[in-house]
Amino acid sequence: MATTVAPPAAPPPTSATIRSLTAAGNHAAALRALSSLASSASIDHFALPPAIKSAAALRDARAARALHAASLRRDLLHRPTPAVANALLTAYARCGDLAAALALFDATPPDLRDAVSYNSLISALCLFRRWAHALDALRAMLAEGRHGVSSFTLVSVLLACSHLAADHRLGREAHAFALKHGFLDHGRERFPFNALLSMYARLGLVDDAQRLFRTAAAAPDGGDVVTWNSMISLLVQAGRCGEAVEVLYGMVAAGVRPDGVTLASALPACSRLQMVSLGREIHAVVVKDDDLAANSFVASALVDMYAGNEQVRNARRVFDMVPEPARQLGMWNAMICGYAQAGMDEDALDLFARMEAEAGCAPSETTMAGVLPACARSEAFAGKEGVHGYVVKRGMAGNRFVQNALMDMYARLGEMDVARRIFDMIDLPDVVSWNTLITGCVVQGLITEAFQLVTEMQLPSMEAEEDVDGQRCMPNNITLMTLLPGCAVLAAPARGKEIHGYAVRHALESDIAVGSALVDMYAKCGCLALSRAVFDRLPRRNVITWNVLIMAYGMHGLGDEAVALFDRMAASGEATPNEVTFIAVLAACSHSGLVDRGLELFHGMKRDHGVEPTPDLHACVVDVLGRAGRLDEAYGIISSMEPGQHQVSAWSSMLGACRLHRNVPLGEIAAERLFELEPDEASHYVLLCNIYSAAGMWEKSVAVRGRMRQRGVAKEPGCSWIELDGAIHRFMAGESSHPASAEVHAHMDALWERMRREGYVPDTSCVLHDVDEAEKAAMLRYHSEKLAIAFGLLRAPAGATIRVAKNLRVCNDCHEAAKFMSRMVGREIVLRDVRRFHHFRDGNCSCGDYW
Repeated sequence: MATTVAPPAAPPPTSATIRSLTAAGNHAAALRALSSLASSASIDHFALPPAIKSAAALRDARAARALHAASLRRDLLHRPTPAVANALLTAYARCGDLAAALALFDATPPDLRDAVSYNSLISALCLFRRWAHALDALRAMLAEGRHGVSSFTLVSVLLACSHLAADHRLGREAHAFALKHGFLDHGRERFPFNALLSMYARLGLVDDAQRLFRTAAAAPDGGDVVTWNSMISLLVQAGRCGEAVEVLYGMVAAGVRPDGVTLASALPACSRLQMVSLGREIHAVVVKDDDLAANSFVASALVDMYAGNEQVRNARRVFDMVPEPARQLGMWNAMICGYAQAGMDEDALDLFARMEAEAGCAPSETTMAGVLPACARSEAFAGKEGVHGYVVKRGMAGNRFVQNALMDMYARLGEMDVARRIFDMIDLPDVVSWNTLITGCVVQGLITEAFQLVTEMQLPSMEAEEDVDGQRCMPNNITLMTLLPGCAVLAAPARGKEIHGYAVRHALESDIAVGSALVDMYAKCGCLALSRAVFDRLPRRNVITWNVLIMAYGMHGLGDEAVALFDRMAASGEATPNEVTFIAVLAACSHSGLVDRGLELFHGMKRDHGVEPTPDLHACVVDVLGRAGRLDEAYGIISSMEPGQHQVSAWSSMLGACRLHRNVPLGEIAAERLFELEPDEASHYVLLCNIYSAAGMWEKSVAVRGRMRQRGVAKEPGCSWIELDGAIHRFMAGESSHPASAEVHAHMDALWERMRREGYVPDTSCVLHDVDEAEKAAMLRYHSEKLAIAFGLLRAPAGATIRVAKNLRVCNDCHEAAKFMSRMVGREIVLRDVRRFHHFRDGNCSCGDYW
């Protein structure tokens, strides 16, 4: 009978076993090995440091404390060397317990501290953004006179200096120290040199970083690949993507072979510059190189580049070409974020579900930060607040990126109080956190609160214990891009000019996104000349910049200029016209009566520019024809469309044209279609009431209002506002809540009587109620735009242009009254309604009464 021989027992773990497991990244196994050492004597000063390092890597604070206790019991904390104490200091910091790390350092006798002790302390302070305290630790180290500064020390010090933007002198002193002690000599390790590059970039001294970089590039070996990569990366992070691309070309010309880090750093520049052709060239290089093709960081950057340029299908092709086992977390994150950024929220959520369920890939903080916006927007996803609970259960609630995404989600849901509570929980909020909260305020229409936050973000912390070196958070290009639309909504050019001044002082004016937002802001505030001046000064323009100015010319009734700008755009090749471009230029043709040119553009857009005639573009053509009175042709365009929800815009344009030309039969057809498609939209009922009232069909008008009440549909009240001395003054029709209401009404009465004497006749067809003419005239006298104009005439400096904005379309009577007032007082009056601008001068309007 055969005997079974048991396999030999595995040898017990030793200190060498633990060191090996930690070095291989098997941190959980390293901790298990330590706990199973055969005898307590085996746990020595060789076994503890690698085990502590594993606890730090796992962010396991409980294990770190247990190892701390074990070292105390065996008197190994500081003996025979401070290696155990140094490792514990780093572990506590990485586990998020700075207080424990500092207490451990303070408990270490000064004579037992070595250079590593100070390096660990400085690194821990930097990890918690205690930049000035990190430099204090360096000074204490140098004061002892026993420890030299290593490259490791210098890298941490340069990181601290890079975040003390208020004092560039510290960074230059660190540079001088590095030079004096030979850290930048040719042949030395490049970590300090690359850290110095990053420091100058973070301080906003990118030109200094470039001068430093050129010294390395001019070296006989042309500099190592890490230095070139650092320069490309910091230029991209500084928003100087064009220069980053030039450095990439220079790298190849110098004979330095790009690696995966190079390409992963350069691809975001291609995305931001919309240089998809260069991105494809890089993609081709990747395909030809097996190592690059297998690099998950490069694949993730390719996915991000394509998705960021609205080529989500290409991004998905790259994603699908990578075998599922090889898809790293970063690639899943890039594809999920790509879907979310493209507004393909259901696809983002579906991929998020598959990520863990099918691929077994646990989501990270980056994953959650990417998918949360999709959760917030998706109507199909009901459990929005429940995602917050998921985040808490995953232990991610303290992550800044996740906190920012949660703030964004709650802001979109209109719960700004919750968003603010999350913000207040963030330790030392950075510019991204501030921008997220500011964006939430702007989205919810809390423009004044948004500006207050911008002021608040620039103030140093007032809490002495928590103040991080008086560090202030300065607005960046994202902040400005967020605020400028708020100025446009309020028609507040004074605030917009303040932002423009900040952009100029901080070299942000040439940023394409900021420049485009400035062009849009000035145009929507009625300052078209300033809008064009900003456009002309931009060194580079994208399709958004062109679209904004074309739209601006159309809104101001300058159709010929809008069409000329479109032709220049198409000829320049700087940007390719897209659907929005054609919506802008067709709207300009509509407002200016350029019917033939509008039809020519519509019929040629697919042939000449590859733009498909979407439902929105059909609606624009309906508006072009309808406004010109060619209602039958407009009706024919709608009839050629597939019936359904996508016809809403076209029928709305048709209904507006019927009101303008008092065509009751077609107006009734358009209204009935809209009642079927959008039964709860008040503007459709109001337009039909206008049509009936103008035709004297009071019974039908009353019936429509009854239908509104039956469905619970309420007309949005008219509101007009004017900016004076940095404050926004709002007026409602007939209201008396404004502090100066009595004065304004009295001034409006005086203007009214003077207008009547000079030939003004109220257009009572604008009143929807069947009352006598005198009562109709009384209602018209205190329309919101008239009150806002009267207030401006009372309070604005003599001769100043009066700029008023309204949330609805200006009525015919207020339009006529504004013409009279502009002539009587000798002022220019600029009135912006929901559709366009009206510039009133000397009794005439820029629209030529074609609106």
